[in-house]
Amino acid sequence: MVDKGRLVEFRLQGEPGTGKSPLAHRRLAVVDRPDGKTRWFVIDERGQSHSLAPRQITYEVAGETYKSSEIPRFLDEVKPYLDPASLEVAWELLVEEGEAVNPNQLANLLFSDQSPPQCYAAYYLLSEDKLYFKQKGNAYEPRTVAQVAERKHQIEVEANRQREQQEFLRRVSLALNGEVVEWERYDRQRLEALERYAVVVAEGVKAGLNPEILARAYPPPATVLETMTALGRSATPHAAFELLVDLGIWIVHENLFLRRSSIPVQFPTKVLDVAQQRLEYPPPDLDVSIRLDLTHLKVYTIDDESTSEIDDGLSWELLPDQRQRLWVHIADPTRWLVPEDELDLDARRRGTTVYLPTGMIPMFPSALATGPMSLVQGQICCALSFGVILDQAGAIQDYSIQASLIKPTYRLTYEDVDEMLELGVQAEPEIAAIAEAAKRRQLWRLSQGAISINLPEAMIKVKEDEITIEVLEDSPARQLVAEMMILAGEVAGRYGQVHKIALPFRGQPSPEIPSDEELLQLPAGFVRACAMRRCMAKSEMSINPVRHAGLGLDTYTQATSPIRRYSDLLTHFQLKAHLRGEALPFSSEQLKEVMMSVTTATQEVTLVERQTNRYWGLEYLRRHPNEVWQALVMMWLREDSGLALILIEDLGLQLPMPFKRSPALGEQVLIKVAYVDPRQDVIQFQELTYSETQLTTN
Repeated sequence: MVDKGRLVEFRLQGEPGTGKSPLAHRRLAVVDRPDGKTRWFVIDERGQSHSLAPRQITYEVAGETYKSSEIPRFLDEVKPYLDPASLEVAWELLVEEGEAVNPNQLANLLFSDQSPPQCYAAYYLLSEDKLYFKQKGNAYEPRTVAQVAERKHQIEVEANRQREQQEFLRRVSLALNGEVVEWERYDRQRLEALERYAVVVAEGVKAGLNPEILARAYPPPATVLETMTALGRSATPHAAFELLVDLGIWIVHENLFLRRSSIPVQFPTKVLDVAQQRLEYPPPDLDVSIRLDLTHLKVYTIDDESTSEIDDGLSWELLPDQRQRLWVHIADPTRWLVPEDELDLDARRRGTTVYLPTGMIPMFPSALATGPMSLVQGQICCALSFGVILDQAGAIQDYSIQASLIKPTYRLTYEDVDEMLELGVQAEPEIAAIAEAAKRRQLWRLSQGAISINLPEAMIKVKEDEITIEVLEDSPARQLVAEMMILAGEVAGRYGQVHKIALPFRGQPSPEIPSDEELLQLPAGFVRACAMRRCMAKSEMSINPVRHAGLGLDTYTQATSPIRRYSDLLTHFQLKAHLRGEALPFSSEQLKEVMMSVTTATQEVTLVERQTNRYWGLEYLRRHPNEVWQALVMMWLREDSGLALILIEDLGLQLPMPFKRSPALGEQVLIKVAYVDPRQDVIQFQELTYSETQLTTN
């Protein structure tokens, strides 16, 4: 029962606190009259009437009665006592005994007075407090010292977080206005949260989701939601991506496939330090006693012009008995590291060098990979050299593997070698001799069941936002180098098989090739090669020799790219130890375990490389919307729905295209891009007639 004229505090349902005054969110009123059996009408300081249920009355000022016009004066009397510091004093007096107090008792303790303003002030302090007291019924119990200390810590942490968030938002605003900003350490946590969320776009592309579905499927973390809301932006993965671009942290063409992967982009400081130490203080050469001096040989390294890791070179020599010996010299990175050291473990984790249109991510620090590990023209280099004598048919007649010293004579590009072969340069007869041996070698492998599939390949390069696409075809120079690398792989495999060395042997099951009658029904060239490719099984790795059907070899292991492929480095570790007469660094079980982890890493790299190349291929097409392309219908992906695989011959790009008609396989069609979105991995083509082509080009 509440008496008429009694001053009460009340709260209206759903009413938020407003204003800057400490009492602004408190509502006081004077009881006027009953409203039915349980409710009361009250009049506030503005003369407004409210009907209240008992549960809405939060405090009753005992003692005196008031008029609504007296409420402001009452609040003025209360304000001088609203010092939260006084509550700490009371807590210190009460905490030891753990005594609970009500507002009247606290008013007496703090102010030595229990008049209405002091009692209401005490109630206000207790009800606002989240630190020293906790309510228990109508009384308030002091928290323990440990509880208060923990709460103070939490309050401080939250205050710091709020302050850091405000500072972060201030710097974001500056960056969005084009100013140079130096991000703080705690900013990075918020930016990384945005990055992780924006990477969801790549996940969504993989799953075929549109941005709206992405936003529903991946709700934003609290820090991302807080940041995006504060900036007035929607909290979606796409909006987070755009913010990072606007801030200059990412570029429009940020590689989300790479960011989504576990592929390390930077080298740990420890690894870089070790690499620098190896450069400054080269370790002793473990093979110095067995290295064969081959510096008298003319050595050709043949690569693309942009290649910086030179890991193979070729030589030819005429022996006194008039037999010809081919030499395949492979870079010797094991000269600079040992199994299980920092460089080796980091390379193992990477698995391979990553080749992207925008650049490469090396397996070893560049200072080593492009320096002493590479076969640098004019410098004496450590190598692992495979000497091979072929018989007239192209089979291996004799071979040897030697830790060696070589001095690369010429650094040539594939185009250089193609030109030398075409012109028949007399000054370099070794090139012609190596090319002739490569042809014999290829014919011999074909006689052993090797399967030759020649399809154009697009090499996409992006430099300063300019995209170039070069179509790689099987030129004589590329065939020459490929055959010599395969030859070295067979020699390494044979050596391992003969000496029972566990190596990462590579094999390929025999494919179920279509019959000659079936193949002859397909147009010769790319269409037939595409059909053959579909039949090829994936290559496999094993610690035991296994036939490689695609290459036509009974034993084979990759050994020619130890700077760029960790599996090749494993082969070098095992071969080099055996050549020195030492115990193998990896047992069969250890090798198997390492091969499994490396295979997982390289599969991820292959996927990212493929996705990234596809993205830039689509971006190239997006930038040429009016270009008319000649395409070849390669194969049906879903013939019932008219979906075919086409080859844009000038670009070497193979892409799906739905047809409204049923073109013949091998048919050449004219197309242009109707719609393309590289980020969403979507492209649509329009087939053109000859007359439409004339209109387009004119």
